[in-house]
Amino acid sequence: MNPDERTMARLKAGCICKGVKLIRLIEAIESGATTVEAVQKACGIGDGPCKGKRCGEKVGQLLARDQDR
Repeated sequence: MNPDERTMARLKAGCICKGVKLIRLIEAIESGATTVEAVQKACGIGDGPCKGKRCGEKVGQLLARDQDR
């Protein structure tokens, strides 16, 4: 991930319900989380009003992108 992408991730929402930034999700994956559930646990997301429908999809996309590298 280049520096510009990291800067944008600090500004973008990762979980709207819990107010968690995208960078936290990315850092959880970089720290070894390999499943949606592991990222949710590490970041405290997935149990807000949408029950992980929004952030779960986003985490899945990030994990898939990470596996492609």
